[in-house]
Amino acid sequence: MSDLHARTILITGASGNLGAATAQACAAQGARLALTGRDPAALTRLQATLPANVESIALAADLLDAAQVTALVQQIVERFGALHGVANLVGGFSMGPAIQDTTDTAWNAMLDLNARSAFHIARAVVPHLLTTGHGSLVNIAARAATRGIGHLGPYCVAKAAVITLTETLADELKASGIRANCVLPGTLDTPENRAAMPDSDPATWVSLEALADVIVFLLSDRARGITGAAIPVYGRS
Repeated sequence: MSDLHARTILITGASGNLGAATAQACAAQGARLALTGRDPAALTRLQATLPANVESIALAADLLDAAQVTALVQQIVERFGALHGVANLVGGFSMGPAIQDTTDTAWNAMLDLNARSAFHIARAVVPHLLTTGHGSLVNIAARAATRGIGHLGPYCVAKAAVITLTETLADELKASGIRANCVLPGTLDTPENRAAMPDSDPATWVSLEALADVIVFLLSDRARGITGAAIPVYGRS
């Protein structure tokens, strides 16, 4: 039997590069998929690429709107009857000035996209995971969460907050059978990164499929002994 057979997995950020790769990897393991993102057309295109036997639902939502997140999760549970796992892949990246020149707008943008979105998802899904009696929540942090980097202050702080949120969830839920972990990718091999860094060697970066494999592992019972972990996925860079 496949690792995620008949389990309902919510993938946020599903309209992005990593979201699409993770959806394919989860589908290959027999999951039922709830796909969400801000771009309805991209979600529809992703659904069309999934195997014909994969049951899926696509729901556009803004994860910074708490009411939309609550409604999203309720729709998923009503459709599939339960929620078993979450791959929370929403996030954002931006270079910036030094801290003394960083505006409140720039600071808030990174905290909102990376940390507040993760908080909204966790708050909405945990009650349903508790009802199910088991499950796995996987957040996406970043290598940059492990230390402060000049001109990346808001991003580093936001991703560090994702690690702390994940650890907090793991501690609160450890007696319930629900696990919470996060992945810390290095540079991902995407078309956007290749265009932005033409002199770098993408062979040393992390392929989307490699990171998706780690996420699927954490969602599955094969990772049943792992909770509260921040797992580096750096490639060879």
